[in-house]
Amino acid sequence: MVDSRTTDDGSTIRRRRLCPACNRRFSTTETASLTVVKRSGAAEPFSREKIISGVRKACQGRPVSGDDLALLAQRVEEAVRDRGAAEVDAHQVGLAILPFLRELDEVAYLRFASVYQAFDSLADFEEAIGRLRRERGSTLSAP
Repeated sequence: MVDSRTTDDGSTIRRRRLCPACNRRFSTTETASLTVVKRSGAAEPFSREKIISGVRKACQGRPVSGDDLALLAQRVEEAVRDRGAAEVDAHQVGLAILPFLRELDEVAYLRFASVYQAFDSLADFEEAIGRLRRERGSTLSAP
């Protein structure tokens, strides 16, 4: 091997190699697979597109662009890959989405959290909003 480089998103390694027989150089690309295990027990490859489509619903009508969603999906994948496991539970992927979505848009965060964390009542929303206010130093305006 002559050279080894990781891509910007950390998901792929590009290696330059030298053939010992003919001294020709060639490149290889190595990608670590990441599998998501769903509640049903079924496993499927991690997909940024699934992250984007799930979060897009929460962002409907909000000032969030497609580029914002693509970056969020990339950041989620990086966070999940940083755990170092080849398999990750779907619930863990959802938990990884929450902080990045909150940073992107708090209303979309509340929408996503309300479904993902199964808010049952108005009190669940009030508690989540109260937590956001406390963490932001009470800068959210009351309705």
